[in-house]
Amino acid sequence: MAVHVIDEANRCLNCKKPMCREGCPINTPIPQMIQAFKKGNLNEAGEMLFTNNPMSLICSLVCNHENQCEGHCILGRKGQPVHISSIENYISDTYLDKMKIECKPKNGKKAAVIGAGPAGITIAILLAKEGYGVTIFDSKDQIGGVLRYGIPEFRLPKSILDRYKKKMKEIGIKFRPNAAIGTALEIKDLFRDGYESIFIGTGVWKPKTLGIKGESLGDVHYAIDYLANPDAFDLGQTVAVIGMGNSAMDVARTALRKGALDVTLYARGKVSKASEHEMAYARLDGAKFAFGKQIVEITEEGPVFRDVLFDEKGNIVGESEKAELIPADSTIIAVSQGPKSKLVNTTEGLKASKNGLLVTDEKGETTCDGIFASGDVVLGAKTVVAAAAYSKKVAEAMDTYMKSKSGE
Repeated sequence: MAVHVIDEANRCLNCKKPMCREGCPINTPIPQMIQAFKKGNLNEAGEMLFTNNPMSLICSLVCNHENQCEGHCILGRKGQPVHISSIENYISDTYLDKMKIECKPKNGKKAAVIGAGPAGITIAILLAKEGYGVTIFDSKDQIGGVLRYGIPEFRLPKSILDRYKKKMKEIGIKFRPNAAIGTALEIKDLFRDGYESIFIGTGVWKPKTLGIKGESLGDVHYAIDYLANPDAFDLGQTVAVIGMGNSAMDVARTALRKGALDVTLYARGKVSKASEHEMAYARLDGAKFAFGKQIVEITEEGPVFRDVLFDEKGNIVGESEKAELIPADSTIIAVSQGPKSKLVNTTEGLKASKNGLLVTDEKGETTCDGIFASGDVVLGAKTVVAAAAYSKKVAEAMDTYMKSKSGE
């Protein structure tokens, strides 16, 4: 691994106008990081990465690099781009356990973070660095949110999240697991107890339904539920996955690893919403793909589809009259998720859009004074790096807000 990373670092042209950096949603200082690494300054390179993006180690594993940094590398125009993700992963992984997160002296102010996913972790670290006392509340028993309960172990080892938690505890961040705000405790209780601002990063945990007959049958499951704990499910040998995004790829690859022999993903259109990279891995693991299939209903024997009709330009123009049953032991629905509504229902003045996403301004402040939000609960089901990038702005806004309250 180390030799491969050194070889990749040596291929970097150190461009004066680094397109790789322009392609990165969080503007990672890629050329500077690689140059520091090549000079033997691994800690300096690691500090650069973590300061710019506390989620750097995780992003190195789960980002869509082919469309971002690596997809913009100039070497990729005529050959292979620099494998930036491998370099970032090696540096961040080596640096994480030995780094010391420098924090300003405690300022006596408290902030609450609801949700321990990528947005919540980013906000908590950034506010703790500014001297705030931070408590994270999460409905699950471990930190990570979608990172732990929505991304398979083979893509993101859970031990990385445990290492993050250790580092966060070192800088005084407190955790309250199994604590869903909007049930026993509500947001008004947090303000009562002295939290000067509150961040909501509760993610999107409510599966989007198809609204068809058969969704409540015993052999039908939702992707987000399955990925949270695959060992709780007995899918049988033949599995149909409705949907073809990155989450559907994770479902298919997990099911194959857990003993399923025949896994097929079905899409209504002619293309997948997943990255080419994720599709290639799913195909390598044995998944099959069926395009132009409109789900009609789900039966005890399996899903029922109609063929989608396309014109010469590839536009959908209708469906075939004949419906076909595809035998399957289990059907998993993977057509995205939306937010749950506990917080909106229990917090006066907190507004959400029609699809349940929290309404915020460009700095992440919600319709309630002192309550901020970012991540999937604002953006919809997006990427980890998008959540981290937006959360950096929100952390600054929360800092400004809390300082203004005390006249600083």
